Amino acid sequence: MLNKETMLIDGIPVEINGEKNLLELIQKVGIDLPTFCYHSELSVYGACRMCMVENERGGLEAACSTPPRAGMSIRTNTERLRKYRRVILELLLANHCRDCTTCENNGQCKLQSLAKRFNIDGVRFPNTAAEPNIEGSSVSIVRDQNKCILCGDCVRMCNEVQNVGAIDFARRGSKMTISTAFDIPLAESPCVGCGQCAAVCPTGAIVVKNDVEKVWRALDDKSTKVSVQIAPAVRVALGQAFGLPSGENSMGKIVAALRRMGFDSIFDTSTGADLTVLEESNELAGRLEEGGHDMPLFSSCCPAWVRFCETKYPELMANVSTCKSPMQMFSAVIREQARASSRRHVHVAVMPCTAKKFEARRDEFKTDGVADVEYVLTTQELIRMIRESNLVFSELEPEAVDMPFGTMTGAGVIFGVTGGVTEAVLRRLASDKSNSGLMRLAYTGVRGLEGVKETTIDVGGKEVRIGVVSGLNNASRLIERIRAGEHFDFVEVMACPGGCINGGGQPFVPAAEKAQRGAGLYAADKLCSIKRSEENPLMMSLYGGLLKGRVHELLHVHYGAAGEEK
Repeated sequence: MLNKETMLIDGIPVEINGEKNLLELIQKVGIDLPTFCYHSELSVYGACRMCMVENERGGLEAACSTPPRAGMSIRTNTERLRKYRRVILELLLANHCRDCTTCENNGQCKLQSLAKRFNIDGVRFPNTAAEPNIEGSSVSIVRDQNKCILCGDCVRMCNEVQNVGAIDFARRGSKMTISTAFDIPLAESPCVGCGQCAAVCPTGAIVVKNDVEKVWRALDDKSTKVSVQIAPAVRVALGQAFGLPSGENSMGKIVAALRRMGFDSIFDTSTGADLTVLEESNELAGRLEEGGHDMPLFSSCCPAWVRFCETKYPELMANVSTCKSPMQMFSAVIREQARASSRRHVHVAVMPCTAKKFEARRDEFKTDGVADVEYVLTTQELIRMIRESNLVFSELEPEAVDMPFGTMTGAGVIFGVTGGVTEAVLRRLASDKSNSGLMRLAYTGVRGLEGVKETTIDVGGKEVRIGVVSGLNNASRLIERIRAGEHFDFVEVMACPGGCINGGGQPFVPAAEKAQRGAGLYAADKLCSIKRSEENPLMMSLYGGLLKGRVHELLHVHYGAAGEEK
């Protein structure tokens, strides 16, 4: 006899413990039901019908949208269900491009993997897929409408999590598509380039724009010096593609791989983050000393957030920090240092973020018409380059980054996780510089992957109210609270949920694995001998030399109206 908190799944008694739907309960007992349209972070859509289960009366129910009931009994793997799922897959394949070997998503496509799982070795229906319909106006992502299976994942991500609303369902019935308003090019829409739509797309209908060939051409040009910087979050996401544990710090192996590919100089963007900490903390300290500010100082490290603010809250741009992002600060310094050489110089950045591709193209970050960062590669693109180079990544011996910019701190490393920018700034501003004071900052509420975190910190005898948000819908909600009268002194905003560790250019992982990436960055911070940016000797050298008298010119920016891409 089942008690009121138990149900049967394939004859196994399972306790109901607050699960919202049958799918969560089924996953709890080690059964991986197929889904296209279900993500725990998004609302339930129930469109794909792949997760159907059979109840005790022979009825079919969608596991993602059916709440568990005490005494319920379901089957997840009957002959009827297997036939049902195969038919769905065949129908999808009959209306889908099957050039899998040349698809950007090959090997990572959910349609491909489920077809293999259910032994689809032929499709009974004629292939009605149209020719590729490529929309490549965005510098960040590429869309192919004819690979879309209308699962709605991208729409719900863009509207619910990001509050951008650049895409939605259009038309009805067999003519239904996912489109921008009035079918305008994506580059002309409110899209901020965050790439979260590409992260959740199961079939390759939305992918990261690929700039790999351009970088290979630069590397093959012997008259060109090619330098590269690597963002903090890349090191805890890339290794998993080569069999390393999730969240493991593979920075040394990444450096070794890049050196084998032919990059002349390899640097860590954490060094640029140290510059950002010093400049942003000075900006915050100045505002606190002035007092009388109704609006907080907003961070400026995330280009998708800056673009979102420009298009949705332009009146707030005066309160966004004038500090360039770490990538742009560091590239300005690297460019200045390279000016003495007559050799052509190309600078590349490896980022977890698709919006960085847009940021690099902005006129504000060009010198004499040339972008300070000529090419931005995402983590996904670097993975492709490593594979194309025939390197056995797991067997590479770790190597160190190059001088003269080879010194960085733990404060710069933690920039890659939500709350990291705030903690790094507080390390600079805190009056207690002891190790115990440093450790106490970790427990002030700035750490963790929650979408909204709030804390109050004592800085020089003044109570400073801080907000930390990730996900642009969370940013909108906090902004509305501030407009309604709530006071904050500093707000850190990251567009991607969890921060850069979950950037649109990173390999996609389930929600449970995001925490491992964050833990990997904090572990890397612990191994850094220098924890505070102001204690980095390289910073002292830069401010006394290359940056002397040019700090504002090289490290700060004033965005043009609406920040249009030129």
